[in-house]
Amino acid sequence: MNSNSLLFSPFPLPNGISLPNRLVKAAMEENLSNPQLEPDKALWNLYETWAHGGVGTMITGNVMVDHRAMTGPGGVVLEEGSRLEGFRQWSSKAKAAGGKIIMQINHPGRQVLAKLGGEVWAPSAIAVDIGKLSKLLGKPRAMTKTEIEETIHRFAKTSMLAEESGFDGVEIHAAHGYLISQFLSPIANQRKDEWGGSLENRSRFLLEVIQAVRKTVKPNFIVAVKLNSADFQKGGFQFQDAKEVISKIQTLGVDFIELSGGNYEAPAMQGESRDGSTISREAYFLEFASEVAKTATVPILVTGGIRRKQIAESVLDSGVPLVGIATALALNPNLPNDWKTNSQSERHLPDPNWKSKTLKGLANMAMVRYQLNRLSENKKPTVQVSPIIRLMMDQIRLARLTKRYQKWIQNISK
Repeated sequence: MNSNSLLFSPFPLPNGISLPNRLVKAAMEENLSNPQLEPDKALWNLYETWAHGGVGTMITGNVMVDHRAMTGPGGVVLEEGSRLEGFRQWSSKAKAAGGKIIMQINHPGRQVLAKLGGEVWAPSAIAVDIGKLSKLLGKPRAMTKTEIEETIHRFAKTSMLAEESGFDGVEIHAAHGYLISQFLSPIANQRKDEWGGSLENRSRFLLEVIQAVRKTVKPNFIVAVKLNSADFQKGGFQFQDAKEVISKIQTLGVDFIELSGGNYEAPAMQGESRDGSTISREAYFLEFASEVAKTATVPILVTGGIRRKQIAESVLDSGVPLVGIATALALNPNLPNDWKTNSQSERHLPDPNWKSKTLKGLANMAMVRYQLNRLSENKKPTVQVSPIIRLMMDQIRLARLTKRYQKWIQNISK
């Protein structure tokens, strides 16, 4: 069997569900909800386009478990009381070509824009430090035990509603500095109770979320976890911590673990603060993932900068069975089909050569979101973009969406 056929061969998960191939569309933050924070035509079009592009499994961008805490103003929320029709359409369009659709579920914790308002919860009242831009994020307060338990319940409820809406699974977001990742981090979590201190206590929140979700959904519903290989911050969550957490969570009925890294303070997921083990600046986290895959009892998915077929094949050759692709699919939604016919069309966004890692990260996200927006309108992606113009236009768009969110939250609070 050649490596090409292996990339496109089915892959069985521990719960007996088989993924159509080894290629997974990794999550990107779309900010394409309607004014009620629901999915509609924009997201349906986007995912239908990817479905026909040949990727076997898609993981959605963040779907929030609590409307009071958003990673961005155009995000989607699924919670008790949500209308499910838009979600049913979303899952149906995403599965139009026989692929699987997994909903990434998340709570931002302290990574909430100050302008958005809402609840800025965290394990401890420690703000995100991104230098001069720190004031852009809300000031967090430490969660009470009741709030911790309520949030665990919310993850389970959102999973149940995702299953009702036709999704094949959920991915619990425990990476990139969001709430679960904050609990895991000794920098963000300085609690003195059973939710903080030792790694055993810091991982308790994640373990309880997984157990609550697994109890709520059917055995053949996929439950995955996205975990940082490391935070890439001195004194933060480290590679050895990740290995220990993986050994704990793989016993809880998890179907695969996606490895990424970084957070707002060290955006390794965009290629900054890399762990030095990149292949031609691709597959940022591959070395760690291949090491973990040797002993893990559940499949590993690695994401981070993969653009070329030979890199995807090298991921499989290293013992990691699932390949996550993000930006490359925003630039060419037909990439898997192109790889099948050995047609290579590598596309790159311009690299903003700026000193500020945070501003660079925001510009990269803005350029990717612009592609997603074009795809949602059935337009072709374009690499002819200016990082500074896209960043400015994205900020204008986000400001408009922020006003829309504030109006919506006022209305439902009445």
